[in-house]
Amino acid sequence: MVQSRNELRIRHPPVPALRRMIVPVLRIAFLHLAPVPGALAQNRHLLTGAITKAACLGANWILTPELAVSGYSFSDSLGTQWIEPQPDHWMAKICRLAARLQVTIFLSHPERDPQSDHLHNTVFALTADGRLAGNHRKINTLRIGSEAWSTPGNQATAFRLPPFGTIGILICADAYSPGIAKSLKAQGARALVSSAAWAPGLHGPNGEWERCTKDTGLPLFVCNRTGPDRTLDFTKAESVVAQDGRRLLSLSCERSAIFIIDWDLKSGTLAGLDYQRIVL
Repeated sequence: MVQSRNELRIRHPPVPALRRMIVPVLRIAFLHLAPVPGALAQNRHLLTGAITKAACLGANWILTPELAVSGYSFSDSLGTQWIEPQPDHWMAKICRLAARLQVTIFLSHPERDPQSDHLHNTVFALTADGRLAGNHRKINTLRIGSEAWSTPGNQATAFRLPPFGTIGILICADAYSPGIAKSLKAQGARALVSSAAWAPGLHGPNGEWERCTKDTGLPLFVCNRTGPDRTLDFTKAESVVAQDGRRLLSLSCERSAIFIIDWDLKSGTLAGLDYQRIVL
């Protein structure tokens, strides 16, 4: 991948030399997956295959849903002793995969703080050269039930990541508190990315993502999940692209799927309302 400050080359299938050009478009893949609670090997296989597939489809950024590696309600069956400081051996392999495929990956993965031994629900941004650019620990964690294992993060920190310059990460219900997104905007973020495991229904998303974009003026890319879990049914959950207080796209599938969109970096909005859906 060749990139400059505001432009990057999109890896599409080969075209004649005269048609090759640098275009200010970011291709984003949403891995709208159905991880199985506690099935680490199965979920990691699903993730690795989906990342590779998305890269082959020309994606530059690849987003994963909340707790994609472990499944949402994993702790009852799997416990938490397996959670290590990051990057652990498997995440190091994904860093190398990101470098080989030349993609940026937003990877949701539990982590253990080596200083406090606290466990966190975290999203890591892995760059196209295999580095860790930044991370975010979920702030609005549930203190009972499936998230009781997780210690809340205490702040959201924006960090530099091409091609936007500076971005911020949210995790699911972090969108519920306006101050989190506003703080990322104040730190210079130019876009927001969120991993989510937010099922529709009584306590489902109800305008929080749209409000984040209205409050900040920033686009928000939400990668949600699908499929049944132990306690919730995510089958009709939606991944979302939001901007200026409204949804530009709502993406859902009852099975694991990849959604591919193109974001026009020059105009600062979707390059078009068309998207690709690849069912896995």
